Order: sequence, then structure tokens, then C-alpha cells
Amino acid sequence: MSEPVLDRLRNLSTTSLVDASPALRVLPARLRPVAPGHHLVGRVVTARAERDLMSVIHALRESGPGDVLVVDAGGDERAVAGELFGTEALRRGLAGIVILGRSRDTATLAALPLPVWSTGAAPNAYPAKALPETGVPLDLDGVRVNPGEIIVGDDDGLVVGSEDELAAALDGAEAIEEREKALRARMLDGASLFDAMNYDEHLAALREGRPGGLAFG
Repeated sequence: MSEPVLDRLRNLSTTSLVDASPALRVLPARLRPVAPGHHLVGRVVTARAERDLMSVIHALRESGPGDVLVVDAGGDERAVAGELFGTEALRRGLAGIVILGRSRDTATLAALPLPVWSTGAAPNAYPAKALPETGVPLDLDGVRVNPGEIIVGDDDGLVVGSEDELAAALDGAEAIEEREKALRARMLDGASLFDAMNYDEHLAALREGRPGGLAFG
């Protein structure tokens, strides 16, 4: 994906993207940022850990600038990444780390200028004994994530899609953000949300058994 497109994604929220394109996949809600306030955009590199660190270490070694390391830990009992992995990811120029599983050293991770998402924290880590499994499609609580796809994240969650799917969402997402920015400004000046929303027409349609369509002007 070209840098201009990535730059446009860096200025868009996950909410606007999914509103503009239902084709985008939303990652499990139990994935939460270690520190709020980050915005994540990058290309997916995958690791299937199966309760072992080797896949995470190997995928980290294979990752480079702009990549996002996405890990299926395979369990929630122990952590698969901490301060050393996070610091190495930062050194390599990764855009972030996403772990369906636990992280540790979270105070240090939260202080790094590197977005990290996980399902929680644990003080103990899994061993490093298994052969690594990287560059494979992942099933994260029923959501498929493929190597090379683009992932976008903020405090509301994480969305993933192909380059084409993300590119197709750009114009619509930007229009949504411009429209909502203007509407918020009107509301701060005293206008009611209901003056800009077809609520009454939509409610009447639902009462009559018609599909209607809620919209904001």
C-alpha cells in the first residue's frame, strides 16, 4: 500500500472506517491497548504461539519498519511479550504489537512510543521450546487475520482488511469524519442533534413496518 494511502489511514478513526465499509473485520473486543491514546496503522506479520515464545521471537526477527506483529498466544495463562520484545520492536521500527493473549512489564510497555494491544497482563511468560509458526493466517476468536493485510487501531478497537478493502473505505470514512466534525461544531453552538437527524421519519417507517434508514444531515 502506498505511503499516501497509509497517511490517510493514520488520520482516520476505526469507527469511521467500519461505518464506511462493513467489509472490514473488527478484531475481538477483549483486545485492549496497554496505554490509551495511540493510533495504529501497519502491515500484518503473524505468529501462532500455541503457548510458547518461539513463534513470537521468530516473527519479531522477521519484522521491520511499518509492520504490526499480530500474535495468537493460544492461551491466557501467561504472557508472550514484555519490555524486551517491545523495545526490540521499537528499535526495528514496527508500527505496533497486537496480542490475543497476555503481555507483561506493562508499565514499561505503556511508556514506550509503540502501540501495544493485548487481552491483559500476567507476570509469568510461556517457555520457548516449540518450533516457530509464523506467516500463517490466524483465527482470533473467529476473526480471520492474514499476513500482509492492513490493520488500523485506536482506543475503540482494531480493524483489519486487505489493501483493496481499506483503500475502498477511505473516501467514505473521510466524508463521515468531515460531516461529523461539522455537526459537532453546530451542536457546540447550540443546535440539537435531532435537528440534523431524521429520527421522526425513521421511527414512523419502523412503526409502519418499513425498513426506514437513520441518517444525519
